[in-house]
Amino acid sequence: MATIPLDVALTTLRPQLRDAVETALDGTRLSDEQALGLAEIRGAEHPAVWAAAAAVRDAGHPPVVTYSRKVFIPLTNLCRDVCSYCTFARDEGDPRVHTMNPEEVLAVAEAGRRRGCKEALFCLGDRPEVRWPRYREVLKRYGHTSTHGYLVEMCRRVLEETGLLPHPNAGVLSRRELAELREVSASQGLMLETVSDRLCDPGGPHANAPDKRPATRLAAIRKAGELGIPFTSGILIGIGETAVERVEAVLALRDLHERFGHIQEVIVQNFRAKEDTPMAAAGEPGLIELMTACAITRLIMGPGMNIQAPPNLSADYGPLLLAGINDWGGISPLTPDFINPEAPWPNIDRLAQLCEEAGYALRERLTIYPEYLRDDAFLDEGMRVRVRTMADPESGLALVAQ
Repeated sequence: MATIPLDVALTTLRPQLRDAVETALDGTRLSDEQALGLAEIRGAEHPAVWAAAAAVRDAGHPPVVTYSRKVFIPLTNLCRDVCSYCTFARDEGDPRVHTMNPEEVLAVAEAGRRRGCKEALFCLGDRPEVRWPRYREVLKRYGHTSTHGYLVEMCRRVLEETGLLPHPNAGVLSRRELAELREVSASQGLMLETVSDRLCDPGGPHANAPDKRPATRLAAIRKAGELGIPFTSGILIGIGETAVERVEAVLALRDLHERFGHIQEVIVQNFRAKEDTPMAAAGEPGLIELMTACAITRLIMGPGMNIQAPPNLSADYGPLLLAGINDWGGISPLTPDFINPEAPWPNIDRLAQLCEEAGYALRERLTIYPEYLRDDAFLDEGMRVRVRTMADPESGLALVAQ
């Protein structure tokens, strides 16, 4: 996908859009009105916005694109929510239901350590014990009455017994639960996905998912900020939201970050239709739509934010570098993407070559970004030495064995 000079590209923009884009290029915060105007991008304006976003990214970051080498640990695929696009969560009677026992968790983490992984990404359903009685018996066998208690134990054991840094994506949590996980993890995450309450209405993708209500998720992200947790969040595009609602979701994340400074990266994730789901026949966002969502997110969040797009969810992911991203997210040499099992991870060597051809070096980071691991306010005292010894003292990126 060819690029055009930025000054030429800007001439294709309507005056109102050009004003917003030039404001971002100057390093100035976009007003809400300017940001919402970006939802009106059309036709030949797309490449101009991509080019501007790439320039904003380059103003705030060195010519480096990062990724985290991880293992994916699906602690349990039971969940109290039912989302119309999800194949991860299973009903209790489904033969594919599985809750990992401690030995399985530690075996995966240890295998990842031997393959050079630094991150253990814990993914699980929201409070499945509320809905599934047999699962409560499973927890009892492991010495717990809640999924949260079991997760805290496994994060601690993975950290202590394998050295991998836990990053739990545990759904909507209370302040106490977030604080307890902070003691045994380097970062945490929760996708906002959308701020559209419409999608929770009957017939919507979140109609049967109480934990997907925007106000509930925003409250959880706010609590993480109050606790000083380096946090990953983001938007999911293509599930029925409008272009304006996408911008509103990014603005909601910006508002929280400006208040607490804790959002270390924003993911722009594209919906992928899956068989055997109510949304199996729904249309998927195309590459142009995804690139523009990445670019708008960059322009709104500014030059310093880390913007991520998962490469395994796009057949042609290279052009995403033209739209202002600076991170590919977690990539595993060992475990699949259990949320999107049909989408294999890219080859790291091929990814490095692609970045090099675009003028960027591919570098491995930890699950916590350099600017957060250097700040005592964002790391539990018991985690600081452990995390910092895994990072290059100059760059803050992952130390990689030669």
